[in-house]
Amino acid sequence: MAEAPLVALSGVTKDYPKVSTGGDRLRTLAGLLLRRRDMPHFRALEDVNLEVMRGQSVGVVGENGAGKSTLLKVIAGVVRPSSGQVAVRGRVGALLELGSGFHPEYTGRENIHLSGALMGLSRAETIANEARIIEFADIGTHIDEPIKHYSSGMVVRLGFAVATAVSPELLITDEVLAVGDESFQKKCVAWLERFLAGGGTLLLCSHSMFHIQTLCSRALWIHHGRMRMEGPSFDVTREYLTYHHERTAADRKAVAEAATAAGMMRLEEAWLERPDGTRTATYRRGETLVLQATAFEPDDRPPVLLFGIVRVDGTAVYGSHSNEHGFVPARIERTRFAWAVSFDRLALLPGKFVMRVHVLDPEGLRLYDTLEREFVVTGETRDYGVVEVTHRWLPGSGAREVEPRATQGQA
Repeated sequence: MAEAPLVALSGVTKDYPKVSTGGDRLRTLAGLLLRRRDMPHFRALEDVNLEVMRGQSVGVVGENGAGKSTLLKVIAGVVRPSSGQVAVRGRVGALLELGSGFHPEYTGRENIHLSGALMGLSRAETIANEARIIEFADIGTHIDEPIKHYSSGMVVRLGFAVATAVSPELLITDEVLAVGDESFQKKCVAWLERFLAGGGTLLLCSHSMFHIQTLCSRALWIHHGRMRMEGPSFDVTREYLTYHHERTAADRKAVAEAATAAGMMRLEEAWLERPDGTRTATYRRGETLVLQATAFEPDDRPPVLLFGIVRVDGTAVYGSHSNEHGFVPARIERTRFAWAVSFDRLALLPGKFVMRVHVLDPEGLRLYDTLEREFVVTGETRDYGVVEVTHRWLPGSGAREVEPRATQGQA
C-alpha cells in the first residue's frame, strides 16, 4: 500500500475581502451578515493542488504578492481556505513570522518559555532546551533584557533558536534565510541540512534561488495565486529566473531605445553560457563559463570593457578590463560591438555570485552602463573561501631526513 502524502492540497482557493474603501467595508459587512458569496474580494490563491511526501524538501518561489505566504499559512493551519481540501499529517513547525509571538516587555529568557508553551512544549522540555536555545541565538547578555530593546536581527536570532527546540515532522519556513547576518544564515542552513538528513520534511519559501537549489529537491512556482510550474528545483528556478530576465530585458529595451535616441553609449545585452552556446545560470565547479555581451557606441568607436565577479554578499572576487590586455571588441555593424570572456576551469568554490559587466568610453575614463547577471556554482568541497588556488603540499625546507622507524617484529 502506497504511503499517504504528509501534505495534500486539492483545489485550494483563498479569498480576502476588500475593505480599502468605505463602500467595500459596507458591502463586505452586508455580505457576511447575509452569507452572500458575491462580496468584493481579492483572490490570493486559486485552485492549488499539491502533494508533499514524507522526507521531501519543497521550495516555494514567486514574486511578492504572488500568494506564497498565504499558501504556507493555509498548510500551517493559520489561515482557512475559502474552498478546497487541506490534509496535513504529523506535527507541524512553522517559521512564518519569527518573533511575532514575543512579548515586548518580557526578557529574551522569559520569551523562550512563553514561545515554548505556545508551541506545545512542556515546562520541563523548555527548561531542558533553554541552554541550547540561548547558545544558538548567540545574543550574549541581552538574553536577560526586554525584547523591546532588541534589534530586529536579535529578535530573528531568538525566534529561530526557539523554533529549533521543536522536532516537527513538517517544517514550514517563510523567508527565514533572508534576515540576519551571513554567519547566522550559515547556522540556519546547517540546522536545516541536519533536519533534512534526519528525515524531516521541509517547505521553504525564499527569494534566494541558491537556497532553493541547495536545500530543496522540488520546487513550486506560484504566479498570481496559481501554480505556474512544479518539478525538480533546478528546472523550476531556471524557468523562474528566465521569466525575470525576460521582464528585465523588456523594461531595459524601452530604456535602451531612449538612450539610443539620445545618442548615449549603452550595453545592449549580456548573458552567461557554456562553450556550446547553452545559456544557463548554473555551473559545476571546474566547468567553463563564457560571458557574452554587446554594446552600442554612437560614435562607432570601440569602447573599453570591464567585468567584475562578486559573491552574492558583496565580497569582491576578481575583475579586469580590456585595456589591460590590449583587447578590442569586434565591430558587428555600425555603432554595435560584441565580445566574450571565457573563464576556463572555473576556480570559484560552490556558492552564488554576480557577474558585473561595464562599458566605458573609448578612452576608458567614463563608465556609461552596467549590467548584472547572477549565477550559481555547484559542487562539493571541504575547502574554504571563495576561489580554489592551485597548490601542492611539500615536506618543507625545515624538514630533516631521518631513518625510517623500525616496526615491531623487524630485525
